[in-house]
Amino acid sequence: MKLIYWLAVVPFVGMLIGPILHNDVHPLILGMPFPLGWIAVWVVLTAVIMAIVYAIDPANREGGS
Repeated sequence: MKLIYWLAVVPFVGMLIGPILHNDVHPLILGMPFPLGWIAVWVVLTAVIMAIVYAIDPANREGGS
């Protein structure tokens, strides 16, 4: 598997690790309890990371197979 595809694993790990390690209401993230705020931030980061993977992947370039 290409190294760029491993970047797609980062959101999966990020969403799982945060709430497991710190399952408490405080600190608040954007006024939300930590687990909910953590997941909301990772939803946005997932979109950014997937856009980067799409842009870098040579299969998505014009003329690629």
